[in-house]
Amino acid sequence: MPGRSAGTRAIALVGPGGAGKTSLAEALLFCSEAIARQGSVDAGTCVGDSSPEARARRGSTELNVLHFDYLGDHFALIDSPGSVGFAADGALGIAACDLAVVVIDPDQNRAQLAEPTLRQLEAMDIPHIIFVNKIDQARGRLRDLLEALQPLSAKPLLARHIPIWEGDRITGFVDVGLERAFHYVAGKPSERTEIPQALMDREISDRMHLLEQLADHDDSLLEQLLMDETPDQQTVLADLAKETGQNLGVPVMFGSAQNGFGVRRLLKALRHEAPAPDRAAERLGADGACALVFKVSNGNQIGRLALARLFGGSLQEGADLNGTRIGTLLRLQGDKTVKIPRAEAGDVIAIAKLEGVQAGEWLTADGKAAPAPATESLVANHVVAIAPKNRNDDVKLSTALHKLTEEDCSLTWEQDEVHHETLLRGMGDEHLNVVLARLKRRYGVDVSARPATIGYKESIRKTVTQRGRHKKQSGGHGQYGDCVIELRPLPRGSGFVFEDKITGGAIPRQYIPAVEAGIKDAMAKGPLGFPVVDVAVTLTDGSFHSVDSSELAFRTAGRIAMSEALAAAAPYLLEPIVKVTILAPNAATSRVTSAISSRRGQMLGMEPREGWHRWDRVEALMPEASLRGLDAELRSLSQGLATYVAEFDHLQEISGKLADEVVQQKQLEAA
Repeated sequence: MPGRSAGTRAIALVGPGGAGKTSLAEALLFCSEAIARQGSVDAGTCVGDSSPEARARRGSTELNVLHFDYLGDHFALIDSPGSVGFAADGALGIAACDLAVVVIDPDQNRAQLAEPTLRQLEAMDIPHIIFVNKIDQARGRLRDLLEALQPLSAKPLLARHIPIWEGDRITGFVDVGLERAFHYVAGKPSERTEIPQALMDREISDRMHLLEQLADHDDSLLEQLLMDETPDQQTVLADLAKETGQNLGVPVMFGSAQNGFGVRRLLKALRHEAPAPDRAAERLGADGACALVFKVSNGNQIGRLALARLFGGSLQEGADLNGTRIGTLLRLQGDKTVKIPRAEAGDVIAIAKLEGVQAGEWLTADGKAAPAPATESLVANHVVAIAPKNRNDDVKLSTALHKLTEEDCSLTWEQDEVHHETLLRGMGDEHLNVVLARLKRRYGVDVSARPATIGYKESIRKTVTQRGRHKKQSGGHGQYGDCVIELRPLPRGSGFVFEDKITGGAIPRQYIPAVEAGIKDAMAKGPLGFPVVDVAVTLTDGSFHSVDSSELAFRTAGRIAMSEALAAAAPYLLEPIVKVTILAPNAATSRVTSAISSRRGQMLGMEPREGWHRWDRVEALMPEASLRGLDAELRSLSQGLATYVAEFDHLQEISGKLADEVVQQKQLEAA
């Protein structure tokens, strides 16, 4: 069994939002005596979730790194956010860990909430344990919960505990592996007791089932069972450690983080069954001494920190990695930092002022390392247009956004040159609200936010011939430009075509590009107020003045001709249509399809989600304008599980009252 000599074991706490991961982290710290008093999420007194944003919402908004020692072994905890809006922050940290504890609550109707987490861990080949939290609130049979969970896991679930009920409360458990019973004592270690007579037959049956599961990967144990021999305890415990460490099975334990129930039993399981760091290094393709940066943080008083896990060697301040001399080494405990002289294999550390290194990069002495770990690609669908309330904050805003996106891989920003907006993209309204709060608190930039401008366009129905003349005389050289154009519609998606059919030198060749530029000027804002698409313009005739004509005059003439032609060519409005792919539990599918219909969507198809238990993949076409608020609605319809991806598909005519409302709104904005 691995001890301290195996190096620091890194444990990820994962699972759906609200299951109690941060509470479990606090309980692990308290039971291991890393802290003197157990804090509370509701009271805002936990070591983790120390940011004002996390405490305001009583839930994690970014990963927390914590440390504790237990019976001579050192552990690093990476407490990962459970909410879809913040989960991306923990993805690389999870990849760097040796084992994950999937925290769920005991309601079997909410079991499905764990499936995305379980599928992610399976895809990354990370060993994991399921910890059923809040067991003191359980009202149904744990056996039913296990039956609901098993289809969600590709690996067999190994039931480690049998609950002991007194009336309608669970007051203890039988450890099937140890063949011992324990009685819960709030805030203290559980007390060993006799296995209740009423559970003797159940314990024998469940232990045999567990042994049969272990025998699937242990021929010696299988032979013993076939010969009706009783395996010794060491064999059983060694097989349990093998099943867990090699990701062959998923132990299921239970307890209550708030009351300390089952937490010490979990600590012992972590001590004996979490694999050594070299297995994670092998899984990640790390060779020799190296460190994986899994997060960049700019929110600490020290400044920029690179959070990393060290593999295969030691590290000390001043070492040269990736051609850069590294600075101070720190150990994190929530938002607190402690300077350390050196780090050993397996340690989770923070490196101060390591510039130029991003999350997902490896640090090595020779600059060569494995590729970044593959993590689930989350799509940031929610977008808002932001602007500083103080115009003098433009530069500060740009700098702050760069730092925020550097530490949050699910956050991006860009300048929309068409609509002259700064666009901020995130995982949902909750995510972006936290980002804006962080922007103001950390960097002193207060911004206004509104929905991003929808990319409406306009086109025409009729062919029109139009003359555009610009003539101005005001002393000295005047201005003269004259052109005749034919404007005609093109099929959807054709864009813009310009043809020159000038003959006989009606317009000198050097002025024709200016006419085209003027035409494009007019297309930037058509008669309805939107950019014009899918039209062809032919320059057919014109005239010039040998003295007064100029590029500017012909550009103005082209703009006049095009503006008047567009107004006469029966303009109509186009709205962007996106193809939406929604992934949701099938219990929510009917509600999802109703939501699509209510948002003017058109169903394209529906099929089971490959490899998932009772999930569907729904495809539809929807107006881009209908995506506003879709992420929040889907979450409310699916217990927070449904996600979607949208990509532009085509432009489609919009008419009647809807078109009138869009045009009127555009006119109000322009006024």
